[in-house]
Amino acid sequence: MKSIKKSYLFVLLFLFLFLAIIFLYIPSKQALVFVEPDRDKILCFVPISAGETFKIKYKHSIHLTDVIESYQITEQKEIRQYELEYEDFAIGMPSEVAEGETFEMKDGKYYIKNMNRRFEQFILRVGKVRANHTFVQGHISFPLTKAIEPGTRVRIQVKKINILQQMEGVNILEHNK
Repeated sequence: MKSIKKSYLFVLLFLFLFLAIIFLYIPSKQALVFVEPDRDKILCFVPISAGETFKIKYKHSIHLTDVIESYQITEQKEIRQYELEYEDFAIGMPSEVAEGETFEMKDGKYYIKNMNRRFEQFILRVGKVRANHTFVQGHISFPLTKAIEPGTRVRIQVKKINILQQMEGVNILEHNK
């Protein structure tokens, strides 16, 4: 009788551990992730759903004015750039628009709107000196250097992440409170 109880307890313990491991490793939360490409390590993330928008704001290295890139998450888990805002036509900034896009000037700023540039992922090098790359979503403004070493190259993509990955990376929403 004791042997059956021990076997039963062992099976229950094994089942519990097996389920716990599955629970920890199965991707469950969709997020916009900032990944160090060389190590495939998630440095920071923000939970995000299709239709939600975010911006990346930075200071241009040459003319030292703000540039704001606006993005939306698509149903296909792509990142769609839909607007670009900047203050100077200097080196590195566009002076024409692609088909279907519109160019506007308002209050001393230039806007390219109606953009439909889609990416499965894109690479960003977090600025070392002046850029101050900042993730912006609604009232949240998070300087990326709080979670990413300046000068680090990161891959930005939409990905389902598991609980362990959530514990390893910085959740921008929680870190910003």
